[in-house]
Amino acid sequence: MIVDWSLLLMLAVLFLATFIHSAFGFGEALVAVPLLALMMPIEVAAPVAVLVSITVATVVVAQDWRHVHFRSAGWLTFATLFGTPLGLLLLVTVDERIVKAILAVMIIGFSVHCMLSRRLPVLVDDRLVGWFGFAAGIMGGAYGMNGPPLVIYGSLRGWSPQHFRATLQGYFLPASLMGMGGYWLAGLWTPTVTGLYLRALPAVAVAIFLGRAVNQRLNERSFIRYVHIGLLLVGAILLWQSVA
Repeated sequence: MIVDWSLLLMLAVLFLATFIHSAFGFGEALVAVPLLALMMPIEVAAPVAVLVSITVATVVVAQDWRHVHFRSAGWLTFATLFGTPLGLLLLVTVDERIVKAILAVMIIGFSVHCMLSRRLPVLVDDRLVGWFGFAAGIMGGAYGMNGPPLVIYGSLRGWSPQHFRATLQGYFLPASLMGMGGYWLAGLWTPTVTGLYLRALPAVAVAIFLGRAVNQRLNERSFIRYVHIGLLLVGAILLWQSVA
């Protein structure tokens, strides 16, 4: 019996990325795309990862739509459209190492402050939601990394683990659909991409179920701690990229 190790490795990566996405609502892009790119061309890895992200977001929104803060998700998505062009402009005009270093310091500083502070800052309404969506658009347009501003916003609003996970998917679903549309227009949604995605679906389905089970068992204190650990990892990766 011949074992296709490359397929098994791809399934393992997508399983892990999907589990993280389903449990916490973000972070899969940091796992899926870099690791998949070690096994296949980036123009294949990125669309496969986005198709999986669309699947996770669709299932989560369908299952837990009662936990989605639709107003917040809508404003975040709308504001992202205005931030994305600025992100693209930064990508082509400013040294990315400088921008990544600044973003890394901001993200790490925020998470360290929240983890050490006894009294966390709280946003009681959506008055500032547009700025966070705008920042997500900038980071997404520049580096394909929309998540950190959204995660910071959700933590400042004090959302429960269930609301946090579901509302972020209410944002990522339309954003990922638009991204996949861009890949299709660019000719990157190929039969190879579709085939790899379909082969990964069983593993993705199991990971979605397990991630949801973990999310529902986390209390708010533990969940926020894990969220800030995730943000610290994002900041560390950005900082490393800025000096590499």
